[in-house]
Amino acid sequence: RHSLLCRVKFMSKPFRFAIQCFNASSGAEWAGKVQRAEALGYSAFHLADHIIGEGPALTRSNHPLQNLAAIPAMAYAAAVTDTIKIGCRVFCVDYHDPVVLIKSAMTIDVLSGGRLELGLGAGWLKDEYAAIGLEMDSPGTRIKRLGDVIEGVKAYASEEQISLANDTLQWSEFDGSPKPIQKPYPPLMIGGGAPKILGLAGREADIVSLNFNNSSGMIGPAGVNSSTANETAKKIGWIKEGAGERFDDIEIEVGAYFTFVMDDASPVLSNFAQMFGLSEEDMAAHPHALFGSVDQIADELIRRREAYGISYITVGEDAMEPFAAVVEKLNGK
Repeated sequence: RHSLLCRVKFMSKPFRFAIQCFNASSGAEWAGKVQRAEALGYSAFHLADHIIGEGPALTRSNHPLQNLAAIPAMAYAAAVTDTIKIGCRVFCVDYHDPVVLIKSAMTIDVLSGGRLELGLGAGWLKDEYAAIGLEMDSPGTRIKRLGDVIEGVKAYASEEQISLANDTLQWSEFDGSPKPIQKPYPPLMIGGGAPKILGLAGREADIVSLNFNNSSGMIGPAGVNSSTANETAKKIGWIKEGAGERFDDIEIEVGAYFTFVMDDASPVLSNFAQMFGLSEEDMAAHPHALFGSVDQIADELIRRREAYGISYITVGEDAMEPFAAVVEKLNGK
């Protein structure tokens, strides 16, 4: 499985870690989650950007429920913390008026003291689009629109008066306000799993978030199997093609969606391998999965950084406490 990996050499970036969480029943519960992540040494706290509640559309999508809207939940999380970065993996640009989204994001950067990570994506959950009555354009059209919005972020944050006209945005005769604290703009995270989106990410992102190839429009085995070790090596190649000489400046992030910190993870590993039709070896090496003891997981993350350049790992809130020992071992190294 390493045959593709030796073609790309990486500048090692220090490890950092994030939590992704998007449900709470009260402000106190939400505050407790982000404060705990900060206390445990996690670098960032992310939501996702999904709208629909329980019902047939969510069931068909096979996506977990998100009960909190990203923008106000991010602002609240920033208000009750001091150092942890706040983000969203990632905003679907089709769900928001671009200038309102960008103004909201820059406001969070100002009010948090410069702690925003701005994640942007082209959308993928087809049943969510249909459920809210939003037309889902072709992948190429959605990715082009994302590129237009990224151009809007940079224009809004610049010190120049905005004069911008592309296929999506026609802005003129105003300054972007507020200006972000982070210059020239907050770190841009662009997420995806297919050639066009990762090429765009290579050209434009500060952080590239590796994800499944979600062309099926739902979560399922096809997405998982599109992100094995060999498939991830291809994705790194697509990023590098887009990035050219700036590749070494990019931070590569991955969501470790299947994370089990335990001394003997073999039964869990076997179950996941069977579920996705993979060998246990391929499941153990899957970049979106981590199985084993703290030392085993740390060794595997070091191997993956050498293989793919992945230095930024996000885990779900269910893994926050057990995974904290890995954070303590590797954070900043």
